[in-house]
Amino acid sequence: MSQTTVLKVAMSCQGCVGAVKRVLGKLEGVETYDIDIDAQKVTVKGNVERDVVFQTVSKTGKKTAYWEEDASAAPAATPAPAEAEAKPAEPLAAI
Repeated sequence: MSQTTVLKVAMSCQGCVGAVKRVLGKLEGVETYDIDIDAQKVTVKGNVERDVVFQTVSKTGKKTAYWEEDASAAPAATPAPAEAEAKPAEPLAAI
């Protein structure tokens, strides 16, 4: 059964696009794919599981997440840990 997977992939140049093309071209079951560098969007159609597409594209080293519209159907990518907010130090009470 053919399905569509849409990912948000951090791509800054044609070399990034080439890396994504290489891994998708080798992935068994992929029928078509579209890479939009301006939107940072990769759309993959074929007989391949969504998580397999996600893991394969992630192996390029590019930050990868499910596209927001698509996120309800699959688990979201683990976000990078947020930096801890700096809190002013509270003075310690004298004992």
